[in-house]
Amino acid sequence: MTAATHTHSKGNGAKLRVGVAGVGYLGRIHARIYAAMPDVELVGVADINEKAAQEIAQQHGCHAYADSRDLLGSVDAVSIVVPTVYHSQVAKPFLERGVHMLMEKPIAPTYEESAELVKLAERAGVIFQVGHLERFNAGVMALAARVQNPRFIEVHRIGPFVARATDVDVVTDLMIHDIDIVLSLVRSDIRNVAATGIHVLTDHVDIANARIEFENGAVANVTASRVSNKKLRRIRVFGDHQYYGLDYAEQKLDITHALPSETGAEWPQIVTETVPITPRPPLDAELDSFVRAVRTSTLPVVNGHVGLEALRVAQLVKEKIAACMP
Repeated sequence: MTAATHTHSKGNGAKLRVGVAGVGYLGRIHARIYAAMPDVELVGVADINEKAAQEIAQQHGCHAYADSRDLLGSVDAVSIVVPTVYHSQVAKPFLERGVHMLMEKPIAPTYEESAELVKLAERAGVIFQVGHLERFNAGVMALAARVQNPRFIEVHRIGPFVARATDVDVVTDLMIHDIDIVLSLVRSDIRNVAATGIHVLTDHVDIANARIEFENGAVANVTASRVSNKKLRRIRVFGDHQYYGLDYAEQKLDITHALPSETGAEWPQIVTETVPITPRPPLDAELDSFVRAVRTSTLPVVNGHVGLEALRVAQLVKEKIAACMP
């Protein structure tokens, strides 16, 4: 996937013309971040809720449209931030016109539909980045730079119910973030997946747990809930002689390891150090990365194939859950 052949990859000093399709909770933030970038021109925002589009457009001095296709011809790149079920129909006209794309995760409701969009992006020769936001968490980046050979990973992503993204289950909505991170850390083929889950408030699975076993012997235990009383977003990684604990929200990484035993001491001393991390809103880092990929015609960190693999494993988890439901 390269945009090197594109006349509007904007390697020169011109501003990158960007649009946002969908200005709900997350799309509004996309628009705000783009509008603040010195090398980007936020051309317009689109939403079937015309009032919402006009409100955001007024805030940032850009155009408002009820139909996202009205952005075609005036943008080099676009963020697709509409509900997952509409991803394909909103994305296709942009890909067919060679517009670079940041697609919020998951790419589409099914693996087959998602694979079709990734193929379309490749044929068009555009940058296609999938919005796996946690990859741009400063703590996750610090963890990924340090973990060498993870043997066991445990992840909890739980929080109170929020009435958005209820068109999908908790695996597609939340767990997919951690599946993506686990795959990026382990880098081995999957041997087996076991999973269970339950409905609580919605028609979809609201709490889920998956155990993923890899060919290299590593194991990941991942839990996601959107109906819990408290909010906890934490990943723990057991590596060779070291244990890593990361709080996603605080972007705080602790590393625990044993010091060589002092002369005469029976056991080594166990110490925990906190890695100094400069916190940064992950969405700022993600959009920066997308704009840089477009400008330099380089493969994004989370390209279409990375997004597809996370979705493939999420679908596998969902199948295992469905198989054990009454």
